[in-house]
Amino acid sequence: MKTSKNVFWIHALLLVISFVFVLSGCGDDNDDDGIAPTGSGTVSGTAVKGPVSGGSVAAFAISNGVKGSQLGSAITDGQGNFSVSTGTHSGPLMLEMSGGTFTDEATGTVMPMGANDVMTVAIPSISTGATVTGVHMTPLTSMAQTMAGNMAGGMTTTNINSANGDVGSFFMINDIIHTPPMNPLVPGSGTTASQDMRNYGMVIAAMSESAMGLGMSRSSGMVTAMMNDASDGVMNGAMGGTPVSMDGRGGMMGGGPMQPTAGTSELASAMMSFMTDTTVNRSGLTQADMQTLTDKLNASNGRLQ
Repeated sequence: MKTSKNVFWIHALLLVISFVFVLSGCGDDNDDDGIAPTGSGTVSGTAVKGPVSGGSVAAFAISNGVKGSQLGSAITDGQGNFSVSTGTHSGPLMLEMSGGTFTDEATGTVMPMGANDVMTVAIPSISTGATVTGVHMTPLTSMAQTMAGNMAGGMTTTNINSANGDVGSFFMINDIIHTPPMNPLVPGSGTTASQDMRNYGMVIAAMSESAMGLGMSRSSGMVTAMMNDASDGVMNGAMGGTPVSMDGRGGMMGGGPMQPTAGTSELASAMMSFMTDTTVNRSGLTQADMQTLTDKLNASNGRLQ
C-alpha cells in the first residue's frame, strides 16, 4: 500500500514538472516572435530627407536636459518608416537616425547619408508603455532638436515644445513632428497636400537645391549645416557668433564659412529655382503657390525665437 502511494506522488510530481516546462517553452516562443514585454512602449513614424531607406534609428531617454541611455533601435524600410521600442521610459525622448539612402529632391538621384550626418527629433514627453505614432524625423525637427539642446536647461519638455514651435513658425508649418512633408518628386503630390505639407516638402527640397548649387555630393551635409546654424536660435550662418564651417560637407567649391543668408533669402531663392525645374518638381505646384513663404524668408532677420 505504501509503495502504491509513493508511485502516485512520484507521477504527480512528474506531471507538475512537465507542465512547468511546457509553460516555459511557450514563453520562449513569444520572446522569439518579438512580442514586447508588458509595459514596453513604442514610437513609430517616418524619416524624411526624401524617405530614408535602411537608416539606423535609435531612441534615447532625455535625462536632465541631455541625451541619455539608449532605449531601443530599428531600421527604416524603403519608405522611411520605423518602429522603435522605448521600453518603460516616460518623459522627454530623442530619436536619432544615421546611415541609409534617400532620393535627393534637387537631383533625383539616390544618395547615402553622410558618415557624419544624422537627423533627429526631440519629443516633449511620452508616457510609460505608450504607443506613439505619426512621428516625422526631418531636417526641420533636427534643427529644432539642436536648438532645444542649446537652450538654458537643455532638452526639457518646455524647451522642446518651444524649439519645435519656433522652427515650425519660421517655415510656416504648424506642427513639424506630425505634419507629413509633401514629396515633390511624386507626380501631383501638391494637389491634395495642405499648405503646411507643401511648405514642409519645399523647404526640404530647397535645402537639396542649395546643396546642389554648392556642388555638394551629399545634401545631408546641408542638413547638418542648417542644424548647426539653428543651434543658437538665429539663422545667420553662425553658431553663437562663430561661422558654421562648410568644410568637409561634400562640397566642390572649397568649403569655407556658411553664408549668413543661407537659411533665409538664399533658401527662398533655392526654393524658387527648384519650383521651375519640372524634371524634379513633379508636385504640380508653381512659384505662386510658395510665394507667401518665400516672401517671409526674404524679409526674415533669421531669428527663430
